[in-house]
Amino acid sequence: MRILFIGGTGIISTACTQLAIARGHSVTLCNRSRHIPIQGAAQITVDINDPVESERLLSGHTWDAVVDFLVFTPVELERRIALFRGRTAQYIFISSASAYQKPLSHYLITESTPLANPHWDYSRNKIACEERLLRALREESFPMTIVRPSFTFGDTVIPLAVNSWLKSYTAIDRMRRGLPVIVPGDGLSLWTMTHNSDFAKGLVGLCGHRGAIGQSFHITSDEVLTWDQIYQQTAEAAGVSHPKLVHIATDFLCACDPGFTGGLLGDKSHSAVFDNTKIKRFVPDYVATTRYRDGIARTIAWYDADPACRHIDEAANLTWDRILSAYDHGLRAAASEFRHKS
Repeated sequence: MRILFIGGTGIISTACTQLAIARGHSVTLCNRSRHIPIQGAAQITVDINDPVESERLLSGHTWDAVVDFLVFTPVELERRIALFRGRTAQYIFISSASAYQKPLSHYLITESTPLANPHWDYSRNKIACEERLLRALREESFPMTIVRPSFTFGDTVIPLAVNSWLKSYTAIDRMRRGLPVIVPGDGLSLWTMTHNSDFAKGLVGLCGHRGAIGQSFHITSDEVLTWDQIYQQTAEAAGVSHPKLVHIATDFLCACDPGFTGGLLGDKSHSAVFDNTKIKRFVPDYVATTRYRDGIARTIAWYDADPACRHIDEAANLTWDRILSAYDHGLRAAASEFRHKS
C-alpha cells in the first residue's frame, strides 16, 4: 500500500511512520525536511502550505492513503482538499479529542459525543475542519476519515497537565530538585494517556480501510488514571519518591496566566475516559499494551541517556514560581482572616 504522511516526524506521526514501514507499506513523507529522517521512507521536501509548489511536486502521484498531521485551520484544509482531490483513495485527517464537548454531558466519550469546545481556538478550528470534510464527503464523495487523538506521548514528551511542551524535561528537573510542581484541580479528575506506539497500531490499521471512509475514530488507551496518579508515576520513573504536588484550581491558574485557558479549561481539567469499541471493531487487532508507568519510564530513560536533551524552560519556571507564590500568599491570607474571625 502506498501511504503519504504529511508531517511524519512528530511525536505521534514518527511512530506511525515506523510501524507502516515495518508492515511493508511504501511510505513517503511530505514535509520541509532536507533529508530523509526515518530509514525506509521516501521524502518529498516542500512547504505543504505553498499551493503552487505542492501542486508541482505532487503532480502525477497517487496514494492509497494520505494521512495529514499538519492541518490546523479550515483555510489549510481547503488547500488540502484541492490538492488531493482525485489523488488518493483515502484522506485521513488528524483532528483532536479536545474537540469533544466541554463540559461533558456523559462521562464516557464515544465518537458520537457532541463536538463543542468554547474554551480553545485550536479545538474549534479542528471542529470546523471536520464539518468541512463532512460536507466534502456529501457533496463530492471526498474519501475522508477522521481520527481524534487524545494526549499521546512518546520518548521525547513528559505529558503532565502543567509542563512546558517543547522543553518537557522542565517538570522532571523541578521534581528532582525538590521544587513544587502544579497539578490542576484536586488531582482526582480522570485522564487517559496513550503511548504513540499504541496509537500507531490503530492509525496504520485504518489506512486503506475502505469501510473507514466517512467515519470518525478516537484511538486511545483503555487505562484510566487520575492526574495525581500520572504525576506520581512520572515522579517514580524519575527516581523521586515524594514529589511536591501543589493542587491549584484551574480558574486560579487561568487568572494568573490566561495561556492556561485553552489547554486546561479546553481540555485537561475535564475527565477524559474513552470508549474504544469502534476502533477495535474496524481494526480487530488493535489493543493498547503500554501502561503509563512503563511508557513514562522509557521516556525518562531517553532523557537520562543524553544530557543535551534535558532543556529547561526558564520562562515557564518563572511563571510557575509566581503562580505558586500567589497561591501561597492567598492561603496564608485566608488562614489569617479566618483565625482572626474565630
